[in-house]
Amino acid sequence: MDPGRHRDAERTGHRLHRPGIDGGRARQPADEVRQMTAEWFAHDRFGLFVHFGLYSVAARHEWVQNYEEIPAAEYARYAEFFDPDLFDARAIARAAKEAGQRYAVLTAKHHEGFCLWDTATTDFKSSRDLVAEYVAAMREEGLKVGLYYSLLDWHHPDYPIDKHHPMRKNSEKRDIGAYRPYLHAQVKELLTAYGQIDYLFFDFTDEPGSGGTTPGDWDAETLMAMCRELQPGMIVNDRLGIPGDLVTPEQYQPVRPFPGLWEACQTVNGSWGYHRDNLNVKTADLLVRMLAGSVALGGNLLLNVGPTGRGEIAPTDAALLAEVGEWMRRHSPAIHGAGPPEFTAPSGVTYTQRGDRLYAHLFDWPFGLLHLPGLAGRVRFARLLNDGSEIRFSEIPAGQQAFNLNPAAPEPGTLTLSLPVRKPDVALPVIELYL
Repeated sequence: MDPGRHRDAERTGHRLHRPGIDGGRARQPADEVRQMTAEWFAHDRFGLFVHFGLYSVAARHEWVQNYEEIPAAEYARYAEFFDPDLFDARAIARAAKEAGQRYAVLTAKHHEGFCLWDTATTDFKSSRDLVAEYVAAMREEGLKVGLYYSLLDWHHPDYPIDKHHPMRKNSEKRDIGAYRPYLHAQVKELLTAYGQIDYLFFDFTDEPGSGGTTPGDWDAETLMAMCRELQPGMIVNDRLGIPGDLVTPEQYQPVRPFPGLWEACQTVNGSWGYHRDNLNVKTADLLVRMLAGSVALGGNLLLNVGPTGRGEIAPTDAALLAEVGEWMRRHSPAIHGAGPPEFTAPSGVTYTQRGDRLYAHLFDWPFGLLHLPGLAGRVRFARLLNDGSEIRFSEIPAGQQAFNLNPAAPEPGTLTLSLPVRKPDVALPVIELYL
């Protein structure tokens, strides 16, 4: 991933890539399969991102090679000390499932060029096929399988020295045409060696003329066509620089929905890879607010952890996932299968909706009364989702004036809920409204 960077949805495209429709031809069966895949993605809403590689040994951010301008030969020494003896794919899969996450994405290769699978294309790889272990574990837990693949490769001798390269001060000229077959061969391996892959997350492509690599450098159209052929049921993100199946805003929360599928990509502490000294850890209540906010706008949340140099989820991150999981255990109906509401929420409240259930996520806990405009006569029952306890409601008579114990009437059509004084002891209270 790229810190501080996000994709412009209007530029890269955001609709499902359907050659049969877009070219005016009949719909192909593969598109129907991919549409079914898109449906699980829009339903599941919450995924786990796992950034793991040699940078976990350095423990100074996944861009440490870039930041410190470390030459490839010097950086490669980390491979000697890469010993993921505590990498337990089953434990990671269980942690994701218990956190309420329904899919996961593992970095098969990051910008450093080190591969986590038994590739035939290079010796710069893990001695264990961690991708195989990961895929098997996710399937055992019933989670959808995603893989991340960086188009950049700071280890390969033919990869161009562009503005992101650790050796960017070097004027050496390289031919990306010699690197391109290597890139395509690696993607082909990942898409043919592990059965069904549900989601492929490419990273990343720059604007033409920006000093970085562009769609033409990858032969992006050919690469996408290969992905469609080898994995017709797989969705692919937008970072080839051509239209994909979804957009992936990174390290910010959108304030308005994107058309089509999208997911907010977020870290627990601002770093994707393991960063030992980064203590800017988000709280569980902030994360569930981000999750609810994404779903309310029709999007997903892909939450990242970076395993330690020995391959386990860091204790702080594991505890945070467990806290989120405790909230999800009671509140998942407001997330899984939910989406944008048909009603407008008042200030301090975010709505998600699943069928005839409207979920009011109370970012601000009010004293006594909660006024919900437009819902008078539309609700037959209300309850706190965490414990199922009833919330009583009424419609304050129109024209009622404020006097002593009587509050003034809100705008016509408002439903008024009577809340307990104490906020429920959960990260984010949710009221389930039966419409």
